[in-house]
Amino acid sequence: MLNEHYPFVNPPLPYAYDSMEPFISRKTMELHRNGYLQTYINDLNQVLVDYPEYQEFSLEQLICYADNMPTHIRSSILHNAGGAYNHIFYFSTLKKNDNRPPSGSLADLIEWQFGCFENFRDLFTAAALSVFGSGYAWLVLDSDGKLAFRTTDNQGTLLSSKDQPIVSIDVWEHAYYLQYYNMRKNYIDDWFSVINWEQAEKNFSGT
Repeated sequence: MLNEHYPFVNPPLPYAYDSMEPFISRKTMELHRNGYLQTYINDLNQVLVDYPEYQEFSLEQLICYADNMPTHIRSSILHNAGGAYNHIFYFSTLKKNDNRPPSGSLADLIEWQFGCFENFRDLFTAAALSVFGSGYAWLVLDSDGKLAFRTTDNQGTLLSSKDQPIVSIDVWEHAYYLQYYNMRKNYIDDWFSVINWEQAEKNFSGT
């Protein structure tokens, strides 16, 4: 979805800006992609202008090898590459589903591990609400082949872990404040109506 190296570009959304209404408003989607994601990409490109040795790196490589980079650009690389990576993943797992639960292998594992979709939903909601300040909550397949919930602060990623991300929810205020104000729980509840379960199944199966 994103060109693999510098200069990075902001990929078009695979749906219209108003596709998630009424759960996520058009204005929120426009600001989220064209404002916040675009700024991460612009700032990342600006950092890389003077570092041709890193210009062939993918987003994932920039994040994973940031500790080996000069200290004065390390934080900026992690923040901006992480912001781009996380947002692109989040947008890819959105699709209006009218609150339908998943089907297929992922649904089978959810039912086996959590008993029912409602229990799974409650636990995922709790994980998203537990993020203090800004960050993300993730559903992952862990190294033991089990579903688990993870959280990351700010624009931290899971790339250094053995977890396989399936879906994520952005709980930075910019993801919901225009529409939900400070009511994060309402945003999370509505987010379950816009999870792209088909993409989640692909992420789960690694296809």
